Amino acid sequence: MDIKTRRLREAADTKNNTMARMAVAAAIAAIFISAVLISGCGKLPELDKLADLEFIEETETEILQGTPEGSILSWNGEDVIPAYSGTPWAEVHGNSPYFSEGARDPDVFESYSDLDDLGRCGQAYANICETLMPMEERGQIGQVKPSGWHTVKYPEQISDLYLYNRCHLIGFQLAGENANEKNLVTGTRYLNIEGMLPFENEIADHVHETKHHVLYRVTPVFLDDDLVCRGVEMEAMCIEDNGKTNGSGVCFHVFAYNVQPGIGIDYATGESWVEDNGKESGETDPAGIQDDERGTGKQEYAININTGKFHLLDCASVQKANPENIKFWTCARDELIEDGYSPCGVCKP
Repeated sequence: MDIKTRRLREAADTKNNTMARMAVAAAIAAIFISAVLISGCGKLPELDKLADLEFIEETETEILQGTPEGSILSWNGEDVIPAYSGTPWAEVHGNSPYFSEGARDPDVFESYSDLDDLGRCGQAYANICETLMPMEERGQIGQVKPSGWHTVKYPEQISDLYLYNRCHLIGFQLAGENANEKNLVTGTRYLNIEGMLPFENEIADHVHETKHHVLYRVTPVFLDDDLVCRGVEMEAMCIEDNGKTNGSGVCFHVFAYNVQPGIGIDYATGESWVEDNGKESGETDPAGIQDDERGTGKQEYAININTGKFHLLDCASVQKANPENIKFWTCARDELIEDGYSPCGVCKP
């Protein structure tokens, strides 16, 4: 990809942190007196910077003592996210993102937080447009081991075998970031495909169709010293359309859960087990060798970078797809699955 314009991370000053504390207290109090705020994307609160999460991390445990069991806080502490209840994602803040009026600038940028002392990713933020989208083929990402990473299979519970994918916070199809360790978290197959991909596709389709700009911010939410995040908070808003005020834009604010139905996860370490059978672990690679490091069983596949599917070369879906979205990659099938792609349901590669 050509030159990218990057926006420097803005530091939050003491005054802003003080106001944030007041906002947290007011928001939590409002929740427990059942005063429900319903806001559309035309009215957006004044928060648009890469988050200074230090205050939230320090106070999250104390605040959560008064919230329903299994709930967690949004990245800025303004909203309580409900516990997982069987659907891959839940709306946050009335589906309204936290972008301010000042954030609605079409300048192209992308920014990724530095890893913390535990090697965990932070917030990723970008203005998605065609200028930022990839022009080269997606490369391999198997060399990156995000915090809490385990290569483990559950053949009877997961059709694509692997529990974990290296999940891009900002998907490759949106910003062209490939093996960027600041943009990859340990996420379940369920999070990657059912939780995040539909929203990433919505943004990509809108940008391709309209040539517009979409502000997009993804924040992994960790509790305490957990190495695996509980999920990712995803915010998006089309600048030109001012969200969905004219009925055609992109605007959402959701939390996608980092869970896998039927599998228990220890978020502190990334260890996992089959829930129905107590703590029966999955199949790990011998000597810790990753499938994508073995170099066996490789063949050429056609990959649709827009849908996240991989196909056999003669698949009818490949012939019908936009040629710009089709890339070719010689690798092992398991490597594609581990990297977040899913097999086509037609050609069944």
